[in-house]
Amino acid sequence: MDPHELTLLEAAAALRTRHLGHLEYVQALLAQTDRLTALNAWISRDSEGLILQAKALDQASSAPSEHLPLAGIPVAIKDNIDTAVLPTSGGTRALLACRPSRNATVVERLLQSGCLIAGKTNLHELALGGTSNNTVTGACRNPWNAFRIPGGSSGGSAVAVAARMVPAALGTDTGASVRLPAALCGVVGFRPSTGRYSSQGILHLSPTKDTVGPMARCVADVAWLDGLLAKDRLHMPNLSLKGLRLGIPRGDFFEGADPQVLAVIELALETLVSEGVVCLTLDVPDLKQHNEATGSTLVMFEMMQSLPAYAKAQGLTLDALLAGVGSPDVALLLSRQLGHGRVTATAYAAAQARRQKLQIAYARHFADHRLDALAFPTCPMTAPPIGHDELVDLHGQAVPTFKTLIRNTDPGSNAGLPGISLPAGLTAEGLPVGLELDGALGTDRHLLAVAAAIERVLPALPRPPRVQA
Repeated sequence: MDPHELTLLEAAAALRTRHLGHLEYVQALLAQTDRLTALNAWISRDSEGLILQAKALDQASSAPSEHLPLAGIPVAIKDNIDTAVLPTSGGTRALLACRPSRNATVVERLLQSGCLIAGKTNLHELALGGTSNNTVTGACRNPWNAFRIPGGSSGGSAVAVAARMVPAALGTDTGASVRLPAALCGVVGFRPSTGRYSSQGILHLSPTKDTVGPMARCVADVAWLDGLLAKDRLHMPNLSLKGLRLGIPRGDFFEGADPQVLAVIELALETLVSEGVVCLTLDVPDLKQHNEATGSTLVMFEMMQSLPAYAKAQGLTLDALLAGVGSPDVALLLSRQLGHGRVTATAYAAAQARRQKLQIAYARHFADHRLDALAFPTCPMTAPPIGHDELVDLHGQAVPTFKTLIRNTDPGSNAGLPGISLPAGLTAEGLPVGLELDGALGTDRHLLAVAAAIERVLPALPRPPRVQA
């Protein structure tokens, strides 16, 4: 039994039946983490605490009760989600020693199920970007190619899962930040419908858009975590692919994408059609018009309320928080909101109205065409090299990095839809490509069932070549 390759549920079963010792499992994951420190996935950890907890579980006279189904499973937590046992830094200098008084609700639900906190993962500073190239905590590196980004802002969480340091992790997603790093690192990342999980104890950017999201190496693990975090039914129907209806928005989500990415996605769609899936080429009406007037306006305006509130709760002023920002791209975004380029209340109100129109357009699109999901490339490109924070090359053309990375994920985020990124395969360069599925608002469990059915016919990704076991 190779402990690193066990999924969340496989590891839980092995620990529960005593086929794997808790200490043996924790030590294997810690050794893997120590071997791969160069990937810079973590900001803070407590290895000794994990070992002591594992020993206590091994020494217990009986196996953990059914009320602790994930007893002894270390889960990584993005470092903008509050934990009482480790600091919550947001990846920014002023908060590096910040110790919240209590756990976020989502963390409490993990702990109540028996999970252990593996540590706090690296992220794009204050979650304000898509590369996880953080000047304060150091660049996080992709396990498939250490010179490339893992995506962001939840880059460390995706790296920890892909590199077999943990079986699962929590990230947060405002416009892409769970699904994008999942796609670029070759794991599964799920953004639930906005509001499905508690938002208590999160260093927010945009309460309208933000949500916690789980990552793992298979849909079953993510679905189990979703049920736990949402207190929803854990059972998921076993769907047949035959007759599933997928909308393929080629005009809005495929055009201009890297040909290598498109080749992987087209092969995946051909496989689905051969299995009986109905793929309909359909673009969401007025999507670009509604979306472009929504996302960044909402985030920039709400950020200037959320960040001061979090800083105040930690005994800091906004000036002190901003003085600790080290990443140039993040500093630029914040400075604009403090000057003449700031988003006004009038523009914010207009963006909220346009968001409602976007939601209506999506709802009608799903209903009119009886769609189970929309399917498209999670990201129009593979992981770019570290350091290209402003502009990145997309098949010969210099394009804005952040806007390009989140191009396909942001519309669903703005509408609050559930979305999941699945590994679809590898390019000729050996880099992962993600297939995103977006569902209608509130159809989270059905979307997860659709994703599980599709996952069964997609090629399983190998372990990243540089990841030892």
